[in-house]
Amino acid sequence: MDSFRVLVVDDEQDFLETLVNRLNKRDMDAIGVLSGERALEEVKKKLFDAIILDIKMPGGMDGIEALREIKRIQPLAEVILLTGHASVETSIEGMKLGAFDYLLKPVKLEDLMMKLAEAFEKKDSHEQKIRKARIKDLMRFPGRVFDQEKEDKK
Repeated sequence: MDSFRVLVVDDEQDFLETLVNRLNKRDMDAIGVLSGERALEEVKKKLFDAIILDIKMPGGMDGIEALREIKRIQPLAEVILLTGHASVETSIEGMKLGAFDYLLKPVKLEDLMMKLAEAFEKKDSHEQKIRKARIKDLMRFPGRVFDQEKEDKK
C-alpha cells in the first residue's frame, strides 16, 4: 500500500517543518507549504489524502478561502483545520464548507495522528463507495464505458 499523502499548510515555518518531519517519520508522504496560495498550487499538481490547514494566515488568502478552493479541486481530500481559541467560530464555518474536523493550537501530535487516522478511514470509505457505484454502473450499462471513451477523445 502507498503511504498516505498529507499536505501541511501553516505560516509558522518552525511548526511546519517540525510537523512535516514527524509525519514523514511515521511513514507518511508529507509536504509543507507556508500559504493558502501555495497549497492550491500543490493540490492542482498532486492528490492528497489529508490536508492540515491553519485558518489564520497572513497575506491574500486565509484558511477558509483556501478550504473552499481545495474542496472544489479535490473534494475527497479530508481537511483538518488548525485554529486558535479566538477562531473556533471560523472553524465551525469551515466544517460547514466540508472540513473533516478542527483542532486547537497548540496541537498535541497524538491528537493530530488520531484525527489523521479517522480522516484516512473516511476518505477510503468514500473511495470504496465510488468504486462500487462505478462497477454497478458498468454492469448495468457495459457499452457506455466505451461510448464515454469516444466522447473523451473528441
